[in-house]
Amino acid sequence: STQSTWGLGGDWGEHLHYASDYFDTYFDWALHLIKTGFAYVDDQTLVQIRENRGSLFKPGIDSPFRERSVEENLALFLKMKEGAFPEGHCVLRAKIDMSHPNLNMRDPIVYRIQHAEHHRTGNKWCIYPMYDYAHGQGDAIERITHSVCTLEFELHRPLYEWFLEHLPVPCKPRQIEFARLNLTYTLMSKRKLLELVQQKIVRGWDDPRMPTISGMRRRGFSSQGIRNFCERIGVTKRDSTVDLELLLHCIEEDIQDKSARRLAVLNPLKVRIVNKDDNDIILDVPNHPDTAAMGTRKVPFSSEVYIERDDFMEKPDNKFFRLAPGKEVRLRYACLITCTDVVKDSEGKIVEVLATWDPSSVGGNATDGRKVKGTIHWVSAKHGIKSEARIYETLFSKPEPESLDDVNPNSLQVVEAVVEPALASPSVGECFQFERKGYFTVDPDTTADRLVFNRTLGLRDTYAKETKEPEKKKEAKPSAKEAAEAEPEGTPFSCCLFKVGRIVECKPLEGSEKLYLEKIDLGEEEPRTIVSGLRQHIPLEQMQNRLVVVIANLEKKKLAGVVSEGMVMCANGVVDGVEKVEIIDPPEGARVGERIHCAGHVGKPLDVIKAKNIKRIFQPVLESLNTSDDCVARYENLAWETSAGVCRCLTVRGGKIA
Repeated sequence: STQSTWGLGGDWGEHLHYASDYFDTYFDWALHLIKTGFAYVDDQTLVQIRENRGSLFKPGIDSPFRERSVEENLALFLKMKEGAFPEGHCVLRAKIDMSHPNLNMRDPIVYRIQHAEHHRTGNKWCIYPMYDYAHGQGDAIERITHSVCTLEFELHRPLYEWFLEHLPVPCKPRQIEFARLNLTYTLMSKRKLLELVQQKIVRGWDDPRMPTISGMRRRGFSSQGIRNFCERIGVTKRDSTVDLELLLHCIEEDIQDKSARRLAVLNPLKVRIVNKDDNDIILDVPNHPDTAAMGTRKVPFSSEVYIERDDFMEKPDNKFFRLAPGKEVRLRYACLITCTDVVKDSEGKIVEVLATWDPSSVGGNATDGRKVKGTIHWVSAKHGIKSEARIYETLFSKPEPESLDDVNPNSLQVVEAVVEPALASPSVGECFQFERKGYFTVDPDTTADRLVFNRTLGLRDTYAKETKEPEKKKEAKPSAKEAAEAEPEGTPFSCCLFKVGRIVECKPLEGSEKLYLEKIDLGEEEPRTIVSGLRQHIPLEQMQNRLVVVIANLEKKKLAGVVSEGMVMCANGVVDGVEKVEIIDPPEGARVGERIHCAGHVGKPLDVIKAKNIKRIFQPVLESLNTSDDCVARYENLAWETSAGVCRCLTVRGGKIA
């Protein structure tokens, strides 16, 4: 969006445009297509248009209205514009080729009727251009040279170019496709992100947990840091997943030298210094330890301060160097204090720590030269400002989430914090480092009465790292027999790895009349070699460059002297009295390499389903696979789903899948 572009430091200036700016031009060019014989008004319903479109294996059927005269088409299209017809009554279609191998070229819809108010043009229009039509023409009007899209638009490029060739456009841009960026612990599907918003799992599209530019900027990710990340990973034609840690590293690299330091306590525990009077001490504290040019600020110190509850331990171990009974620590920038006692409530919870201070240590160092190992941060209880801190973790609990079932229930924790007075009037979007706690950014929800901070990045807690539960001793690797007999986790379907693949090469296998030898891209480093028995069922030309579903974690098997690394899933059944075998087709826009899933069947697949496990794991799955009455591939009556929709075959209804 334009707002997101500004968020990355861009400024459109006078070149901020909207597609609606060109509605008049789009309409004039639609008239041009009609006058040159390349468009017609079709009275078929959308269902009829879809049915007559054909398939990858069958040409489409010409509309009975395809040969209308230019005059009749012009008259009807003008009536469409004037609002003479209800929605769905007719559409304007480009006249290209109903037998074209690319389904997008089979007389695509150019305009449809929609009696809806537009947010910029009001009620001026009741017909609106389709995206495939407006895309290239808008680029041409703006004199775009290269239109960059994601890979799912690759099959739309011929149509993009067709419109440019048949319209009087001022220039002819090129469409170039690149792979979409995927991050660990993140879903990039707009459909899934919309579900997060609609189900109120997040607060909106700009929720700091969302992988949107507005969400990242609200969380505090700097525009330069995001750009540095994009430059570092580059662009590719192959789908891949980038570790979220790399993005966080790029953000920290950019903000660490720019962010002023402040004192803030996120889980307050009061400390009362019993031997200090009520007179406040004003400390001169640097805004950044390494950048003198950022100046200093005044921080008040009083006889009562808040510290982090985690910085006190009543019965410490020998690795704990923070505050504890009888132990001395440094209050950063202030002085040295020693715990003398604790105050507990009726339930035994510590509510206050009593301590003494060394008046000669103002500034943080002892005059007699004694060394103090622990340094903790604090905020004056008398001067501190209560605020809200939102602590964010990853939105999903798994590195490669598959559905909303993988949402992390602990992705947001809201705490009542206390911050130093220098944070009384921050600007929205301003980023600070809360010393020892992390980088925090002022949220737009901040008001004059309530400060709200989003944690942008955390800092490492050395004690927590050193005292975390030790790793268990590695168990001996089970034998092949034990591995084969081990009880897998999850459902049988979740143990199987069904993936979207694309056939990049297919040829008859030498020495066999029934087998094809295929190279199939599954989003891995190299295409897999797979042998299939489809030669008698599907012509070679229909095998090339098509999307398929592959069971990708079966143990490799030698077929006709070739090691096969998977199996292409097909439907078989009787159609019009004839036994048919058809490939299960993922929908257009499905990502190569993505996993097929069914509702409720989530979990990590087995690395390999060994031959000894076929009967116990894979065979029960096969027995529950079938196609529905509308040819949708199913497991136990649940559709096979991808990020772009469901998988289906062409004509086999109620068939078995194998």
